[in-house]
Amino acid sequence: MNALFICSRNRLRSPTAQAVFASWENVETDSAGTSADADIEVSADHIDWADTIFVMEGRHRALLAKRFQRQLKGKQVICLEIRDNYTFMQPELIEILIAKVGRHLHSPKASLQ
Repeated sequence: MNALFICSRNRLRSPTAQAVFASWENVETDSAGTSADADIEVSADHIDWADTIFVMEGRHRALLAKRFQRQLKGKQVICLEIRDNYTFMQPELIEILIAKVGRHLHSPKASLQ
């Protein structure tokens, strides 16, 4: 599964999610942001690559729908409702991500060994 994580500036939430789930079996991850000043701005190529898109807030879903209507056809977009209140790799953010995203992905490699 190709999982794309989207936040505003691609500096805290989505890169954390990308790092956390990159080690999960059968999951490829990437991340991007919706803002013009994002470290990596989301593109049509990102959307085309993704099987499932996880957005941190409803406004991210709305921006994607406006910019990438054609590419989003048939894509699952899941809103996590995680506000921009966390730092990169903050333990509380990781716990929330695992609780909200984990059920949509396969088990982590560590649990299979």
